[in-house]
Amino acid sequence: MGGQACVLYGAAQFSRDLDLLILVSQENIERLGAALAGLDAVNIAVPKFESGYLGRGHAVHFRCRHPEVAGLRIDVMSVLRNVEPFERLWERRTTLVSDGEEIDLLSLEDLVAAKLTQRDKDWSMVRRLVEQDYFSSDEHPGRDRRAFWLRRLRTPGLLIAAANDDPELARSICQTRPAVCAALEGAQDLVQSRLDEEERSEKEQDAAYWRPLRQELEQLRRSARE
Repeated sequence: MGGQACVLYGAAQFSRDLDLLILVSQENIERLGAALAGLDAVNIAVPKFESGYLGRGHAVHFRCRHPEVAGLRIDVMSVLRNVEPFERLWERRTTLVSDGEEIDLLSLEDLVAAKLTQRDKDWSMVRRLVEQDYFSSDEHPGRDRRAFWLRRLRTPGLLIAAANDDPELARSICQTRPAVCAALEGAQDLVQSRLDEEERSEKEQDAAYWRPLRQELEQLRRSARE
């Protein structure tokens, strides 16, 4: 669901960590625990690897010590801001095959939604992910794909081009995304201004989402020190 997924979608060259989204159940916790043990992975920070913390939206962090993956960090979550519950994400997942092994990824649209965070580097990744999809499309993309570009493109010129390609669809989306309204007018500076406003708003929402979780983590750290 993180950097490795971005690599597999062709929008990044490498990632040093592995981010996993799991369905919280006792069976899954035990299976993942066994897999982590096989990697000699240790819990490196609060919180502990428990379903309660995962269910509240926390990430649980591990560092691998097995010689073949020494130093690899693995972050595990089960709830993400801006996306639907795990069961729905699983239905929409993208499955790739590499060396005969299946790899399940968040769908591109869900991955992009999950990347709308406080971190500047995530916003540059969102731009690359959507542009990679835009430029790799065939000559006759479906309506759902065109709608995805109109909802998520972050380059003014490309958003204007996408709006011009399907003005009717763009008008339906501009009701919820003001940048698309500006794109329909061909006003590149106004598109950029509204994209900037959109980014600021998402960053504020992400900060508000994480504030109580960070407070809980700080309490856990204090308790651990005591």
